[in-house]
Amino acid sequence: MKIGKDLQGDINIIPLVDIVLVILIIFMITAPLLTSGIEVDLPKTKDSPLTRKEREPLKITITREGKIKIYGNEVPLEFLSSWAKEAKNKGLIEEVQIEADKDCPYGIVAKVLSELKKAGFKELGLLTQPET
Repeated sequence: MKIGKDLQGDINIIPLVDIVLVILIIFMITAPLLTSGIEVDLPKTKDSPLTRKEREPLKITITREGKIKIYGNEVPLEFLSSWAKEAKNKGLIEEVQIEADKDCPYGIVAKVLSELKKAGFKELGLLTQPET
């Protein structure tokens, strides 16, 4: 840029393009990481879809290996009953939905149901996929 009689103003957009490309690459790398969940292959049934309630139910996931997860964190079976009872007493949870992989050991599902009933839950749901 010259100051004086012949004023010349140039905008150098190369640094701007560099910054935009770096930001684009960062978003392209981080976006798939944000949407990652627990991979569960639900069994298929002919039941109708569940109706929505006012409060979102607690979703407990049981993986193919039999690991129990709540909000993506693994929870040992022996702590599930006390944790669920405390959350119910505080009014945080009214209903529990269990999302179990179709190939997980049935004994784990039965134990989780037993622990939740012991904690005082009367509304328990097993999530499935609709048959097509």
